[in-house]
Amino acid sequence: MKIATAQLWVHDQDVALEFYTKKLGFEVREDVRLDEMPDFRWLTVAPPGQDDIAIVLMSIPGEPMLTPEGQKEILNLVGKGFAGAVFLTTDDVHADYERLIAAGVEFTETPEQRPYGIDCGLRDPSGNNLRLTQLTDF
Repeated sequence: MKIATAQLWVHDQDVALEFYTKKLGFEVREDVRLDEMPDFRWLTVAPPGQDDIAIVLMSIPGEPMLTPEGQKEILNLVGKGFAGAVFLTTDDVHADYERLIAAGVEFTETPEQRPYGIDCGLRDPSGNNLRLTQLTDF
């Protein structure tokens, strides 16, 4: 058994797609729309070369799946960074931090030494929490 995908709720799939592909450098794995479900879009992205997993950028559904109140609650949690997290690793956190800052990515925490490596925090345009870490060899 393996993990194939993980899901993040996003406010706007096109804005999320631009962030993950243009700023983080991920590639599109799937971008599928279904005729029988015109408001549904299966959109997945992943880092190049990491073929065994992808992130689903899922729009927050409306009725009949969620009431307007439920939809607002999810939007609120996502916007605050409390609806999930993605943990990314890199070989050079400082270089990636500088590259992403130059690309306009907003960081919530600058790179800092931790017991497990050098770690920093950022958010996507929907507010999802992402961590970027250069792991230390133990």
